[in-house]
Formats: sequence, structure tokens, C-alpha cells
Amino acid sequence: MTVSPPGIRARAIRAPAVVAVGSVAAAALLYLRDPHRPGAYGVCPFHALTGLWCPGCGGLRAMADLTHGDVPASLSSNLFVLPLVLVATVAWWGWARRRWRGAGRVAAAGRTMALGRTGTVGVLVALAVFTVARNTPWGAWLAPT
Repeated sequence: MTVSPPGIRARAIRAPAVVAVGSVAAAALLYLRDPHRPGAYGVCPFHALTGLWCPGCGGLRAMADLTHGDVPASLSSNLFVLPLVLVATVAWWGWARRRWRGAGRVAAAGRTMALGRTGTVGVLVALAVFTVARNTPWGAWLAPT
């Protein structure tokens, strides 16, 4: 096993640390400033122009509900937020771990995660179906509350 020169590991973990601090700061803001008040964070331009719910509508409310530990309310605001947070957390953990372990090998440790063509198409199709469903009478339960 080779020993990394001092500072290599600190530089390698810097990007994951910045992402973690930014994520915690955003969660703290959502915990302290309630997005359930109309206009608290502005408006969704897609919803303002079309009157339809985009796949992100209700996302801030869902995250705020998660910061307060209210999972059912989060799911009723936006069904995709909780799985997104879980996937992003697992991806961040793997990225940070790879950066920590492979501090001298940036190429092997650099990426957070990447979806292949099938995964990308699957996510886009799921978002399209979700968007259409939440804007129809039979899928109204998916609209943000």
C-alpha cells in the first residue's frame, strides 16, 4: 500500500464536502422558511404559464416536510422527492468513499454517478408519465397539496 502525500486526501474529499455542506444548508433553509406559504420561494414558471403541474412542482414543500420528519406529507407534495433524496445520498456516499480511498487516482474516484442509456430513458419516461398522470383527473392525487 502506498501512502498519499499530505493534503492529497483533503483535496480529493473537498468536492464531496462542499456538496454535503451545500445540501445541509439548503435543508436548513427549507426547515426554517416554510415553502407551504404561497410565493415563499417564488412561483414555478411552468405552472404559472400553463396551469399544469411540472414534475418538480411541490418539490420544495416535499423537502421541507422531510426536514420536519413528515414522510406522508412529503410524498403527497411530490412522490419523486423521497426516492431522489435516497438515491442522491447513496450516490454521494459512494462518491465520497471513492474519493477518500483513491485520493491519488482522481480518474477512478471523480464521478458521482452516471446513468447508462437505459437508465436515462427509464427516468425520463417515468417523469413524463408522472407529469401526465398528475395533470389528469384520475391522477389528481399526485398533484402537490
